[in-house]
Amino acid sequence: MSRIGNAPIIIPSGVTVEKNGSTVSVNGPKGTLSVELDANISLEIEGDKIIVKRKNDLKKVKAMHGLIRSLIANMITGVNSLWSKDLELVGVGFRAQAQGSKLVLNVGFSHPVEIVAPEGISFEVVDNTKIKVSGIDKQLVGQIAADIKKVRIPDVYKGKGIRYKDEYIRKKVGKSAKVGATGAGGK
Repeated sequence: MSRIGNAPIIIPSGVTVEKNGSTVSVNGPKGTLSVELDANISLEIEGDKIIVKRKNDLKKVKAMHGLIRSLIANMITGVNSLWSKDLELVGVGFRAQAQGSKLVLNVGFSHPVEIVAPEGISFEVVDNTKIKVSGIDKQLVGQIAADIKKVRIPDVYKGKGIRYKDEYIRKKVGKSAKVGATGAGGK
């Protein structure tokens, strides 16, 4: 029994949910999102609640039950209040600039790296080292944040790079220049 799938979804005021065949669309103050339902999943809209049900108890259908419920709940949250991911640039001279729908990163390469925001995603830069990626689609926000991080993943020796806010980077100990007890390579 899927515990996540059985939980009802509360529809906040200002958000409308419509089922049209096998497509569920969610409209809100921030935008519109839609998802396709699996053939084994049904949806009931009762007032300000959505109940997701499955037709049988196969393992794959149980997994799809929880997934569809989570996707719809995330869409409702996204169109009501935006999803966001925070990133930090750590390193001397590392900086970011938002230029319209583009993000320009100077992270130690010989050239600046430009990332163009897809439709529905916005970039906000604070103090030249903090980036906020926000949008209504949770999956797209996470993917764009991961793509930005991939430009310069944190170094395991110095910790320099792009990381998520409050991410802990486990640093490795470098080689030591320890000389033997008898001097420089003596007997």
